[in-house]
Amino acid sequence: MITLERSQIRHRLDGFERRVATPDADVPTRPAAVAITIAQRDGQQGIWLCKRPATMRRHAAQYALPGGRLDPGEDEPTAALRELHEEIGVQVPADDVLGILDDYPTRSGFVMTPVVCWADGDQVPTPNPDEVAQLFFVTFDELMVEPRFLTIPQSPRPVIQLPIVGALVHAPTAAVIYQFAEVVLRGRDTRVDGFEQPVFAWS
Repeated sequence: MITLERSQIRHRLDGFERRVATPDADVPTRPAAVAITIAQRDGQQGIWLCKRPATMRRHAAQYALPGGRLDPGEDEPTAALRELHEEIGVQVPADDVLGILDDYPTRSGFVMTPVVCWADGDQVPTPNPDEVAQLFFVTFDELMVEPRFLTIPQSPRPVIQLPIVGALVHAPTAAVIYQFAEVVLRGRDTRVDGFEQPVFAWS
């Protein structure tokens, strides 16, 4: 069973030189942030993963980390923690942000910034049904799964899939979770900007 101290995780993130997406003046993008929240349940460490309701206007029924677009005046950690509280009812103070992974530009026009944070205690999530149809706790051991890669005619980049929670989770969520597993759990500096999203997630 994989267990990491908070100081170990912060050390690995401090040693990781994250990449910030370079804005393209010809392609408008919106900044967004997601929370990769390290928590403990039944003696195991893991993170929370959502499945969106089928009724949502965008990204319906897709798997996602708690998160969303930045409000005016917010930075990425502030937005990630706000969305974490709004979506699954978990409150994490700013001091419990441990680091930030690479930006991931999405096909739907966002630049997603993954914010890694630590949830102390045994907080019980209370998912917002407007945002979350199902909430999963994915243990560190489960996150060590090997990804799958597909080729599609629409792109030269491989489509990444993670076989977790009894399903196939795709990019962008799969890409940032895989980078978390590589950097934090395995201690490897792995980039994921070369991984593609499935066509259904392009809009």
